[in-house]
Amino acid sequence: MRRSFALLIAIALASLTNLNFAGDQPAAGWKPIFNGKDMTNWKMTGPGEFKVEDGELVTYGGMGLLTYEKEKLGNCEIKVVFKLMALNDNSGVYIRIPEPPKEPLNAYPWFAVNNGYEVQIDNLDNEWHRTGCLYSMTKAKAIVSPKVNEYAEMIIKLDGLHTTVTVNGEVVNDYKEGEEVPAKVKPGDPDRRPRPETGYIGLQNHGGHAHVHFKEVSIRELKK
Repeated sequence: MRRSFALLIAIALASLTNLNFAGDQPAAGWKPIFNGKDMTNWKMTGPGEFKVEDGELVTYGGMGLLTYEKEKLGNCEIKVVFKLMALNDNSGVYIRIPEPPKEPLNAYPWFAVNNGYEVQIDNLDNEWHRTGCLYSMTKAKAIVSPKVNEYAEMIIKLDGLHTTVTVNGEVVNDYKEGEEVPAKVKPGDPDRRPRPETGYIGLQNHGGHAHVHFKEVSIRELKK
């Protein structure tokens, strides 16, 4: 009896040791920066809006940008869990934006376009302008097409000036600052200039037809 009781105590203590005492931080070091309730620490610029619906950020109208303005991010991984509601839905995750939102707010989405990188969400465009690419800068290493009405997981890794993107475990982008990029093709293609090592991130609302859902936006530091 005593041996059994001692074994139960040992198991209980081991369980307590393995508990996560980091508050709302999920396992494996991920820290959510969208709380599922409101847009605390986020700021909307440009036309359109984001709405919080059933714990998710949903795009309406555009072209606008919802920027996480609390801090610059670098040397980290960014996890974005999103869901397309229609085959032609379009959105994106902006990274390496050098400055936070400022007046005039209507101009800021284009500032992000030309001074940051857009990690594209679009299943219908070509291999330079589709899901997981740095929009018009990098060619997709794998063609991924997240399914409509199913969640997809995008991991963006910022390792100094090295940016990698995986979508549902497949590497789509692997780019180091300074590597050759093609000339502009479309009028809306971003300016070709260096991007900073650390910067702000944002979520794009692209247009009236698109209602992309963002269930999770989390970050974790890189292990060196």
